[in-house]
Formats: sequence, C-alpha cells, structure tokens
Amino acid sequence: MSGGAGKVIGRVLTVLLVVGMLFGAAFAYMHRQEIADHFAAQSFSPSPEVSELADRLELTDSGRRVFLASRPTLDASQNFNEQCAEVDHAEGSHVLGCFTDGTIHLFKVTDPRLDGIVEVTAAHELLHAIFWRLGADERAELSEGLRAAYEDLAAADPELAQRMSVYESLSDEAFANELHSVLGTEVPVLPEWLERHYAESFRNRPLIIDFFDAYHAVFADLQSRADELQQTMTELRESIEARSAAYDTAVQELNADVAEFNRRNEAFEFSDDEAAFWAARGELQQRSEALQADLAVLQADIARYEEMRLELEQLGAVNAELNENLNSQLAPPATP
Repeated sequence: MSGGAGKVIGRVLTVLLVVGMLFGAAFAYMHRQEIADHFAAQSFSPSPEVSELADRLELTDSGRRVFLASRPTLDASQNFNEQCAEVDHAEGSHVLGCFTDGTIHLFKVTDPRLDGIVEVTAAHELLHAIFWRLGADERAELSEGLRAAYEDLAAADPELAQRMSVYESLSDEAFANELHSVLGTEVPVLPEWLERHYAESFRNRPLIIDFFDAYHAVFADLQSRADELQQTMTELRESIEARSAAYDTAVQELNADVAEFNRRNEAFEFSDDEAAFWAARGELQQRSEALQADLAVLQADIARYEEMRLELEQLGAVNAELNENLNSQLAPPATP
C-alpha cells in the first residue's frame, strides 16, 4: 500500500511540475518585455550624469527599468545629431532628444537658465519607449483615450492645440504616440485614468511639469516683454512723430511772428503804445518757453524710446543665445 501511495504521490508531483512549468512558461511569455527590460537594465552601466538624471526624474521602479533598458545617452557633440538624424522636426524648432532603435538619445543642454529642459526631454522620450512597448490592443485603446482627452483639453487650451499642430501630418498612431509624451510632460491637469497611467512611470509627475514650466517661462517672459516693448515703442514713435511735426510747425509760426514783431518794432509801431509792445513781447516769450518745454518732453521721450530699443535688442540677443544653446547643429564635433 505504501508503494502504491508512493506512485500516486509521484504522479501528482509530476503533474504539478508540468503545470508549474506550463504556468511559468505562460507567465514568462506574458511578461517577456518586462523580463527583457530587467536584464537589459541590469546589464547597462549608465554614466554618472545619466544616473543623476534618472534620480532627478523620480521614476518608479517600472519607469527606471524602462529608462535604463533604453540605454540612454547624454551627448553635447555632433554625435547626437548622427544618432537622431532621422527625426523629423518643424522648421525653426530644435531636436533635443529621440527614441530610435530602442534607445533614448538626449542632447546635453548646460545653460543654467534652461535647467530642467533635459529632464523634460528625457521624460518625453521615456514615454515614447513605454508607448512602443505596448501591445497592439493596449496601444489602440490608449490612443483612443488620449485622443478623446486631447479634444477636451485643446478646446480649453489653444496653446496645446498649437503645440500639437506640428504633428498633424502624422498617422493616427504616431500622433497618439506624440500626444502620450506631450500630455505626460507638459499638461498639469489630466483625467484621473491618465494620471494613473503616468503614475506607473513617475512618482511625482508635477515635478516634470514644474521643470517644463520653469524653462518654458524663460522664453515666454522674453516674448512677453518683447511684445510689450514693441507695442509701447510703436505707440510712442507715432506720438513722437506727430508731436515733432506739430513742434516744427509751431516753431516756424513763432519765428514768423517774432520776425513780424521785430519789423513792427523797428518801424516804431509801438512807440505810442508801450503796453502793446510788452504784451506782444510777453506772448511771444510764453510761446517760446512752451515750445522749449515741449522740446524737453520730446527729447525725454526720444531717449526713452532709445532705451527701449536697446532693451529689445538685448532681449533678441538673449533669445538668440538661448536658441544657439539648444541648437545641436552648432555642437562641436564628436571626439574620436
């Protein structure tokens, strides 16, 4: 009896072992991407800068695993342009990162005024890597939800619609891919289901939004001040031109009246009426002093206009400098 029981136990163990193997195989198949990412991340040795970048993003374990499995590079040389050579971008814009052939490439921006731009770019490309890892059904479902959320958000946020207009020529899936990255890194308030989705990768998504707002404000403030200056300068220039013309006319009229006064005086027309002489002379003096005051105001406004012109010129120089620091095409050659 004990022998029979042993055979039964043996068969049961064999069945359990087979079931366990089948379950393990099914589990491995279902989580093959996650397992592959785990080993890829474990085998990748990030540079200290990349490790610091990952820390600063405050990624979840899942987000960090995908980020490192994507073998991120951070480069300030022409090597970056070679890595991202196939990336399409709008005229006048800059390529600061790309996700290509399973790898995240980032352009190293060192200008302290643009602190956070590398972090936002890294988060943006990480979301591309996550979207790329989704199965076809998951991707289709997420794309549909993203599109619906975008329609609601864009209706209340024209700037977002303008931001996404550069992707209008893309396919529906490619547009959703970009939307997935833009919403996750640039839009502060999202539907709850989408916040839960991004929370799988970011422990603190508002931090990413703060990074975006900080460097975006640098350009927004420059543009706002430039617009304000241009508007004020336009109004001031028109006023100066109109008042200058009126001043010139008034000076000509005063000179003519002074000449007439001198003629009358030389002809002794005031000899019998001293009061008329002093009244006429006083009126001319008052007009002269009023014109001198007008001229002083005009000169002050001209000086103020020149100050604003110089400030606007300086703003343009700062904007150009910032854009140069974002232009990877101006990066130095890659070191051998």
